[in-house]
Amino acid sequence: MVVAMKQIHVVAGVIRDARGRILLARRTEGRDLAGLWEFPGGKVEAGESPEDALIRELHEELGIQATVGASLIRVPQQYPGKRLLLDARHVEFDGVPEGLDGQALAWVPQGDLADYPMPPADVPVVAALTQPDRYLVTPAPGDDEAWLTSLADALAHGVRRVQLRARDVEARRWRGLVARAVALSRRVGAEVLLNGDIAQAREAGIGVHLRSAQLHDAALQASLDDMRAAGHAIAASCHDAGDLQRAEALGCSFVVLGPLQATASHPGQPGIGWDAFSGVREHVSLPIYAIGGLAPVDIADARTHGAQGIAAIRGLWPGGNA
Repeated sequence: MVVAMKQIHVVAGVIRDARGRILLARRTEGRDLAGLWEFPGGKVEAGESPEDALIRELHEELGIQATVGASLIRVPQQYPGKRLLLDARHVEFDGVPEGLDGQALAWVPQGDLADYPMPPADVPVVAALTQPDRYLVTPAPGDDEAWLTSLADALAHGVRRVQLRARDVEARRWRGLVARAVALSRRVGAEVLLNGDIAQAREAGIGVHLRSAQLHDAALQASLDDMRAAGHAIAASCHDAGDLQRAEALGCSFVVLGPLQATASHPGQPGIGWDAFSGVREHVSLPIYAIGGLAPVDIADARTHGAQGIAAIRGLWPGGNA
C-alpha cells in the first residue's frame, strides 16, 4: 500500500529595510534543518488564506504588522516524508523585527543572500531575487551582421543571460561571432554561456551550457572543475528528473527543463506541461528555466510553478523569426 506524503503549504515573506537589505531568520535548535537561514514565515493553517497566514506568522515570530504584496515564486520541494510548497511573497511592514522565538535575524544585502546556507526550498527564492528571469538561446546565424544586430536589440530590451548556440557553423566564423557577441553582452553586464563546447567556452572566458547527453559523461567532472575554479557559470539542458539530479550533482549553476509545450523546433514532440514540470522540479533546489513555446508573457505563470523564468529562442529573439 502506497501512503501519500503529507503536503504542507508554507508562506514566507521577502522583507526589505530602508537600505534594500532582506531579512533572514535562522532555524533554531530542535527543528528540522536547524542552523540554516530562511525567509521568515510559516505554515498556512486550515481555513486560512496564504495572506492571512503570513500576516499572523510575521506578527507571532517578529512582532511586526505586515502588508502582503505580490507573489515572487512558489517552490514545490520534496523532503523526507513530506512535500512542501513554499509560497514567497513581497512584504511591507510596520514595527521593528525581533526574534520572538529566540531565532537569530540578519539583514542581508541582496547580492550576499547566496552566501547563507538555506533549506532546499529557499534556494530558488534567492535565485528569483538575484538572477535573470529570462534566458535567451540564440538561433543559428544567417547573415552575421543581422544576427549581431538582433542580439544587441535583445540586450537593449533587458536580456541579461544568453546562451550562444549555432550548430553546423564553420568553426572560424563561429569563433569570430562568439567574440563579438561576448563583447556586446559584456557592455551591458549580461552573462554569456556557450552551448556544448567546454574548450571553446574556456578559451572565450565565458560559461558553458551542457547538452543533456553530456550530463552523463563520466569524464565531465574534471573539465567542469576548471570552469568553476575560473568563476564561469555551468548550465545544462534537462528533460527528466534523472537529468536534473545529475546536473545538481555536477554543481550546475542553473538548468533548463522542457519542452514545456510543443514547438516548431521539435515537431511531433508533445510538451510536458506545467503539472509535470512542478512534479519534477520538487526533487532539486536548482534554479530551473522552463523552455518550449514560451515568451515573456509566461514568466508570471512559470514562477507559480517553481520556475526561475523562461528560456526561449523565438520568444526572446527580436522579431521572433528565428
